[in-house]
Amino acid sequence: MEEFIARGFAATRLDDIAKRAGVAKGTIYLHFKDKESMFEELVRVVIVPVVARLTALPPPTGSVRDLIEGFAGNFLKEVIGTRRGDLVRLIVAEGPRFPAVADFYYREVVSRGIAAMRGLIELGIARGEIREKDLARYPQILVAPAMIAVIWQSLFARHAPLDAQDMLRVHLDLIFGERRTT
Repeated sequence: MEEFIARGFAATRLDDIAKRAGVAKGTIYLHFKDKESMFEELVRVVIVPVVARLTALPPPTGSVRDLIEGFAGNFLKEVIGTRRGDLVRLIVAEGPRFPAVADFYYREVVSRGIAAMRGLIELGIARGEIREKDLARYPQILVAPAMIAVIWQSLFARHAPLDAQDMLRVHLDLIFGERRTT
């Protein structure tokens, strides 16, 4: 992961990975067909479990908003400002030049996350928690603050720190209505 993050997908060489790992390059080929398969396994180990937690959530006994806030809070903690976030930024930056990597990430991460979000949105609509029924057509809107936070962290945080948790709260207020405090 360190080599991919430091050099980017294009510039990372298996020689450098082997050197950093303290193994012979041939050892890598015992486990991986090529750089792309190694990167895919990295995504499976580092990113897929975060999304899998969302898809494995039981039906909420509380509000859909509470469930989304809980998951998003964990996402922010586990991804924003961590090496996972660096990996996501790498995919955003280099995905257009490496369509196979972007396709893999879409299949393994994005499509699963979007399906889970759509299911939660539909549940929120059915329960009357979400009034805008078209939101189910665009679950990307629900996860947009997380992606903005990932990108903002690497590009602009030193100029204008972003309180991702508060931004998420405001975003959810727009979708669910403001939380009532008593």
